[in-house]
Amino acid sequence: MTKPKAKGGLQLEAHKGETTAQTLSKAALLPTINAASVIEAYQANIVGKDTDLQAMVEALRDDVRNVQGGDLSRLESMLVSQATALQTMFTSLARRAANQEQLKHYGVFMGLALKAQAQSRATISALVDLKYPRQATFVKQANIAHGPQQVNNGPGGGFLTPNARAHTRTEQTKPDHPELLEHHHGERLDTGTTSATSRTDPHVETVGEIHRPKDTRRKSQGSAQR
Repeated sequence: MTKPKAKGGLQLEAHKGETTAQTLSKAALLPTINAASVIEAYQANIVGKDTDLQAMVEALRDDVRNVQGGDLSRLESMLVSQATALQTMFTSLARRAANQEQLKHYGVFMGLALKAQAQSRATISALVDLKYPRQATFVKQANIAHGPQQVNNGPGGGFLTPNARAHTRTEQTKPDHPELLEHHHGERLDTGTTSATSRTDPHVETVGEIHRPKDTRRKSQGSAQR
């Protein structure tokens, strides 16, 4: 396995069968190399230009391994440092805003100061979330649709549209026809046939035998002939 060198003396690992162009193309997509190149471009006014790009890449790889293993101490240190630096920027910009005599200049410096303050507060919030993760909250149902709806939280419950609710009320109030045609003991209702006179009460007789004439048709025909 060869180790071709990239710009800045960075040594890259090349797999068997890969060309130099392929190795450089893959290296250009590595997060550690990208981050190290950006750090090298911006840190000249901090520690100077005499830095080793290879050493920065290896240090970043160690940090990535630590995070993947569950060690977040470096990230916590980073967030604390950033929040402190942003707070320092807020203080400096706020003091410069106070020394301005023109309203326009005062607004510019105060706006930058408040932005630094907001970023510091956001960094502290990220640190708290990293240190003390929030527990997930599960919501059973959420009604976010417009218009009237009914939520049924019972077994097999869900959302019911107005048409579905009307259909449900119809089914609930719909009469049960078998109960109207049958007694509770399974006996059929009277279909119109005349039942025999009960022997338990001799004074009760069939209504037709007392009040109904024997042959109303012949009586009406005789009246018509007259």
